[in-house]
Amino acid sequence: MTIQVKGYAAFAPDKPLSAFDFERRDCGDNDIEIDILYCGVCHSDLHQARNDWHFSTYPMVPGHEIVGRVVKVGKNVTKFKIGDLAGIGCMVDSCGHCEPCQHDLENYCENGNTQTYNDTHKYGTGEPTYGGYSTRYVVKDAFACHVPENLDIKAVAPLLCAGITTYSPLRHWKVGKGMKVAVIGLGGLGHMAIKFAVAMGAEVSLFTRSPNKFDDAKKLGVHHIVLSTDDAQMQAAKNQFEVIIDTVPYAHDLRPYIPTLSLDGTIVLVGLFGGEVEANTASMFLGRRSIAGSCIGGIAETQEMLDFCGEHNIVPDVEMIDMQYINEAYERMLKSDVKYRFVIDMQSLK
Repeated sequence: MTIQVKGYAAFAPDKPLSAFDFERRDCGDNDIEIDILYCGVCHSDLHQARNDWHFSTYPMVPGHEIVGRVVKVGKNVTKFKIGDLAGIGCMVDSCGHCEPCQHDLENYCENGNTQTYNDTHKYGTGEPTYGGYSTRYVVKDAFACHVPENLDIKAVAPLLCAGITTYSPLRHWKVGKGMKVAVIGLGGLGHMAIKFAVAMGAEVSLFTRSPNKFDDAKKLGVHHIVLSTDDAQMQAAKNQFEVIIDTVPYAHDLRPYIPTLSLDGTIVLVGLFGGEVEANTASMFLGRRSIAGSCIGGIAETQEMLDFCGEHNIVPDVEMIDMQYINEAYERMLKSDVKYRFVIDMQSLK
């Protein structure tokens, strides 16, 4: 049995996304079926649709920031009931038995987790995964999260990627009251890192190359702003930060930022996947400083993040679009012309 689904797909790296009707598996004993209400637009959707990472398969239905209502549950499902608000992030399965999976870190599955789109159900039937630019999604209940009902549902979707991507390293490096934290870059990831760090009680600074970001940063709760092109300001920022969240999505030079870390400080890369950065080990040696990376979070931590957002009323700043606007949205993303995430209203496809 299958269900009929409407979606939008990329058919080639140089072709615009367009309408695509396809089938999903029917809801199994351990599955839930979600009527998708909203889907966030992540920069990785653009990269994969255009095969920037050289592993895209077509047709591809992007979208891994999914929020909707549960419309069907399998007979073994106890985690959800019909009518619940549910979210799906970047992965929909994992091997379940490796060391990371055993510790609720399915995002680091040693055998490779199953991505929400542009992948195959390697621990199931082997069919391709199609993402959230669509009307329905069927997923194992273990890989879906409850969404707090008090949050603005239209703005929730990017929490399932941009949210957990920045929440996870802040939690792992134990950011809390009184700690000095900095964020590099004020975009979709950066503005979420700021909101979380402020809510966690940290003293938060922003590194930016753009003076026109100052007002927005202050509205988000930033305590200090460092213009990274100003040598005097960078010099004054030395030896300060216990944690720096680096959200820059392209190859860049870390050498100016590493000296701003305090003793045992860590700069965590969350924006640049598969690229190269420049670093000087002398500044690392002389402060026992570290460069690290972090990739989304496990399902348990994603649920923790959503509950934290519900408690503190945190959602991303979003711009709503219709599904039919997606190609224009991609072009605007290339120009950084969005504050700070696009979210697709799936009613436009229904």
